[in-house]
Amino acid sequence: MAKFEIYKDKRGEFRFRLKAGNGQSILASEGYAAKSGCNNGIESVKKNSTDDTRYERLESKGGSPYFNLKAINGQVIGTSEMYSSASAMKNGIASVKKNASGASVDDLS
Repeated sequence: MAKFEIYKDKRGEFRFRLKAGNGQSILASEGYAAKSGCNNGIESVKKNSTDDTRYERLESKGGSPYFNLKAINGQVIGTSEMYSSASAMKNGIASVKKNASGASVDDLS
């Protein structure tokens, strides 16, 4: 079963990552000063993940495809890993769409 993991990074900021049922990380957040902001980010991912128009499909300087999930206001709420191909990125988006809304939350902080 998919889950969001909340953790603290080296700078003491709260972050989350969405992991698929197989344990692979499929979306990661930016840092939040407060845990409440991190929880709000998770709720925003759950709310926006099913809307294909919220996904910004990008390419890194090195040519690797990746995506950002954006909220209604245009703010990035999650970023994917770098993928080896556009089709792999498409599968990553499908995985977020499938898993985010029903994912549990595991607080590791």
